[in-house]
Amino acid sequence: MRNRIFLLSFVLVLFIQHSNYACTNFMVTKGASIDGSVITSYACDSHDIYGALYFWAAKDHALDTQVEIIDWMTGKKLGVIPQASHTYRVIGNMNEHQVVITESTWGGRSECVDSTAIIDIGSLIWLSLQRSSNAREAIRTFHFLVSNYGYASTGESFTIADKNEVWILELIGKDHGKKGAVWVAQKIPDGFISGHANHARITHFPKENKKNSISTNYINDDKYLYRPELDCIYDKDVISFAKGMGFVGESIKHEEFSFADTYDPVNFGAARFCEARVYAGFNKVAKGMDKYLDYALGENLENRLPLYIKPDKKIGVRDVMSMMRDYYQDTPMDMTQDIGAGSFGSTVRWRPLYWEVNGQQCFHERAISTQQTAYSIVTQSRSHLPDPIGGICWFGVDDTYLTVYTPLYAGLQEAPENFRMGNGDIMNYSETSAFWLFNRVSNFAYSIMGRVMPSVKAKQDELELSYLAEVNELDEKASELYKTNKDKAIEFVNDFSLKKSIQTFGAWNHFGNQLLVTFSDGNIKKHQGDSSNYVRRLFDKEFSIPGIEQPGYSEEYYQQILETTGEKFKVK
Repeated sequence: MRNRIFLLSFVLVLFIQHSNYACTNFMVTKGASIDGSVITSYACDSHDIYGALYFWAAKDHALDTQVEIIDWMTGKKLGVIPQASHTYRVIGNMNEHQVVITESTWGGRSECVDSTAIIDIGSLIWLSLQRSSNAREAIRTFHFLVSNYGYASTGESFTIADKNEVWILELIGKDHGKKGAVWVAQKIPDGFISGHANHARITHFPKENKKNSISTNYINDDKYLYRPELDCIYDKDVISFAKGMGFVGESIKHEEFSFADTYDPVNFGAARFCEARVYAGFNKVAKGMDKYLDYALGENLENRLPLYIKPDKKIGVRDVMSMMRDYYQDTPMDMTQDIGAGSFGSTVRWRPLYWEVNGQQCFHERAISTQQTAYSIVTQSRSHLPDPIGGICWFGVDDTYLTVYTPLYAGLQEAPENFRMGNGDIMNYSETSAFWLFNRVSNFAYSIMGRVMPSVKAKQDELELSYLAEVNELDEKASELYKTNKDKAIEFVNDFSLKKSIQTFGAWNHFGNQLLVTFSDGNIKKHQGDSSNYVRRLFDKEFSIPGIEQPGYSEEYYQQILETTGEKFKVK
């Protein structure tokens, strides 16, 4: 990750442009969801990460087993640590106990990087998923790992959820050679939603009172960690470390201390390219968000978005999918409404994110939906169902705006072939890889988005709505079966998940082919029945003669041609 120079407001633009990770996350509590699910979402956005489902089987390990730590970003070996005696099965960013962990990188102060540390962001996530049966245990595991082996990455926000609650944890490393990390975790109140997108969001937090707030002094004591009223946990050094580094004054009081303002000060780029994405998601489910528009635009950095909001009505899985399919529509940042959208209303802008003309630095918007998404998920953790049935990871690859979310149950026993890591990679195409299939269709669609998106949306709706209906039916059947035969119930949801993966791949492959047939060469072909022509008579072959529409370009585009070329294209 690039270090940030806080005096320059455009530096975050540089950070995002060169960062391997720039991600968007939303969290929905049980009381805010339609069916009592804890719902999370995550887009793993990177130009060099391959979109595949990470999968680990549950396993028992011998006493002296070591686990090798490989940096998720660089592939560099960081070291080895002792393995746990038993590790849980992991399906993407969810484990067999319906625990979910996702992230977004914000970098933060460059002094807070320890090059001697072993635990990077990826290892922190997947080791914790393998070792944790609930969200609070995952937070304790986070603390154990970074305290004992050091934190090797930069500042991060994490979603940590289970079937009952969801937390946001924000963490940054200590100085070079100072093992550990400083962090704060806050539980999202029931009935509310939250989000994070590459900027630290926790500001003030309650001081330890051993009731609703504890420090790491008590994190290993279950009596305090599992108190129902607990809604804040923080590293005991989070303020003292900042004082020692000179980030805040020695006399600062706990109630005056802000984690985000200390470790990741907001600037124009943080607001416009990061917080604006959280604003966009909130704006879809709650009225009154216009009062934070000036903050999202980077024009009023004092008018911070709240950490969480109450939606106007309860939210379902499809609502969260809609939040993840966003290009700032219905806001002043709508990416289809400026010249960069071209004549066909494109929602994408090729990188670099910032650019310069005549010495003036400029930028493109950075929306939730973006071309460099490797994979994205919408998860459900449901306390009223057994874990193998209650957990669902709705998995999609490539741009969220053009993906299809496929339901993968927590009872999944193997990675589906089309989503499997190793089936192709970022430099090698595979005919059976969902990542490359969706990229192929998306990259065809990008040049004529305004024309093809109605067809894309219709196909997404067809598949996802059918999957939701099937899931509702299967939940009931699998739950009844689980009461008498757990193994058969797990086999049932595993087979369903594998079949739906195959269905998604096959349906999208056929759909992509039809898009090419219908929209190639600037035409729109429509079936108008069989008719005769010379070639047909000559070869005695049956085929359709399509109706051809040639809609050309938009009126605005034609006007721009005249304005920029003068008399050149006027018919004489």
